[in-house]
Amino acid sequence: MGQCRLKTAAVCVSALLVTGCLSDVGGNAGATDVVAMQSTAGNTATSKPTHSEKINAQSEIIQGLIARRSVLPSGSAYDRVASAVLAANARSAESELRAAQMRSRAASKNWLPQIGPNISLSSLGSLVATLVVEQVIYDNGRKKGEREFAVADVEVAAVALATDTNNRVRTGLDLYINAVEAREKLELSSKSAKDIGHFEWVMQQRVQGGVSDSSDLHILRQKLLEIRASQSAAAETASTAIAELNAMSVGDLGSVRGTSSIPVRAGLAQPLSVTQSEAEKIRAVAAAKVNRANQLPGLSAAGTVGQGGSGGLVIKSDGLLGLGTGDRLRAIEATKEAASRRVAQATEDANRQLRKFEGQIASKERQAAEAAALTTQAKKNLDLFQAQYDAGQRQVMDVVGVYETFARQQEAEVTLKYEAIRLRVAMAELLGVLADGSEI
Repeated sequence: MGQCRLKTAAVCVSALLVTGCLSDVGGNAGATDVVAMQSTAGNTATSKPTHSEKINAQSEIIQGLIARRSVLPSGSAYDRVASAVLAANARSAESELRAAQMRSRAASKNWLPQIGPNISLSSLGSLVATLVVEQVIYDNGRKKGEREFAVADVEVAAVALATDTNNRVRTGLDLYINAVEAREKLELSSKSAKDIGHFEWVMQQRVQGGVSDSSDLHILRQKLLEIRASQSAAAETASTAIAELNAMSVGDLGSVRGTSSIPVRAGLAQPLSVTQSEAEKIRAVAAAKVNRANQLPGLSAAGTVGQGGSGGLVIKSDGLLGLGTGDRLRAIEATKEAASRRVAQATEDANRQLRKFEGQIASKERQAAEAAALTTQAKKNLDLFQAQYDAGQRQVMDVVGVYETFARQQEAEVTLKYEAIRLRVAMAELLGVLADGSEI
């Protein structure tokens, strides 16, 4: 029995030594761990980085996510809304990232020997328990592919977390912008109701004096009712948006006021959709490596410790070789090309969307500037008609018609202004710059 155990131990030690010389199985993972342990033993003041920290430092995708900076001006109303919304975030995507990190940490040790019990019933009716030790010597790169897949899975989860966070911030900002726009329109409606109410009073006095016809008075009262309906709708829109915003944030944001410029442009960062496709490509390539290795035989050293212990080399394969093996291998290789094509398609789609946003933002801002100029001109016309009315040269309905033009132009200016702001927020979400990557 002692000789069997010594034989099995010798086989396992030999397998470990061989494994350390093969890059396909362990790569540099084992050597890196050994060097790290030696350096830690020599210098106890320097703590060894965790597996997650190693992935973060070595991954270009994760480093790119961390380097992103928010385009929301610090201390602005947008920044306050974003902070409150993120503080109440359930961060379900963070749980997926942590699970991926644990799977990657487990996969990083897959080059080590596998040990497990083997319990069988002997011919004499007694249970025989042995300890099975297996060490992969050559597996066509399957273990290495599994480690690469696990790391890529972490990168995909990290991009998903960044996407989820930016989407949440955009939702909060859209609600806030809806509330601010509704408040501004409410203010305009209130002023219009006051002015039209004055015209309605003047017309009522003229009708009572027999100077004007009652039909004009009915028209003014109808216009006044329409304005008050718009006033109520704007108030309800503002209160609903704030209530919904408060439901997804920490604290009451009803007192937040104001807007600011969002300096976003196409080349500020890589779109998150492209980053996600690149991470998925790396994961798909790693999965292809594992699938290819599974189609080919590998070499392992195995031994048992216990009654009737033994040891030796074993050739293993998860699949049988046949006439279709070549086609299966070519199909696996084709998945790599398909992943590259998906990255190219995602890049094209993102660039198209960015160009669309740029065009729409420029158009809305130009239209808003034109609307502001038209509002100024409409105000001049209103002042002129008002002066002519005071001089007895214009009727009340003439002034009312010019006032309605002025009011409509004011509302159009407000609508265009906030449409441009929403487009900038949407563009920032596409680029993933609505929150600092390091904070995510």
